[in-house]
Amino acid sequence: MIYFISDTHFCHDKDFLYVPRGYANIYDMNKDFIQKWNSVVNIDDEVYHLGDVMLNDNDTGMDILQNLKGNIHIILGNHDTDERVLLYQQAWNVVDVCYADSIKAGKWTFFLSHYPSMVSSTATPKKRYNISGHTHSKEIFQFPEYHIYNVAVDAHDGYPVSIEKILSDINNRGN
Repeated sequence: MIYFISDTHFCHDKDFLYVPRGYANIYDMNKDFIQKWNSVVNIDDEVYHLGDVMLNDNDTGMDILQNLKGNIHIILGNHDTDERVLLYQQAWNVVDVCYADSIKAGKWTFFLSHYPSMVSSTATPKKRYNISGHTHSKEIFQFPEYHIYNVAVDAHDGYPVSIEKILSDINNRGN
C-alpha cells in the first residue's frame, strides 16, 4: 500500500498550529498523529511524507519519526532544515529524502512536492496530478483547475491518505 501525508509539524509548540487542529497542546497532537498513522500504515507500506515533518525539538521529533510504521520517503518542506535532512537520513525507516518525486498509479502520473504545483489544467487535461501540502487548507482539492490534491494532515483529520483514496476522489470529481 502507498500512503501520503504532509505537514505533521511534530513538536511545533505553537498554539496557532495545534489549536485549529483541535488539540489543547503539542503533546496531544503528536500522540494523536502517531496513533492515527500507525493505525492505518503497516510496517511494509510505502509512505510519502511531503514536508514539514517536525520543528523545534529534533530529538523528540526523531524519536517520533522512528516509531512510525512504513518505509518513509521524505519530500522536503520549508521547515526541513539541512540539520534535519541529516537526521532524517539516519532514521532506520526513512528510505530517501529529496525535494520532489513522481510516481505512477494506474493511468495517472503524480508529481510529489511540498508546495502546490500546477501540473495540468482544464486547458491541457492530461492524466497528471500534483500531490502536495504546505497550505494547511482543509480542502483536498486545492486549486482544482490545476489538478492539485492536498494531503496535509489538516485536510484528512491527521491520517495518512492511501493512493486508492486519492484515485477514488479524483475519479469522483470526473477528471
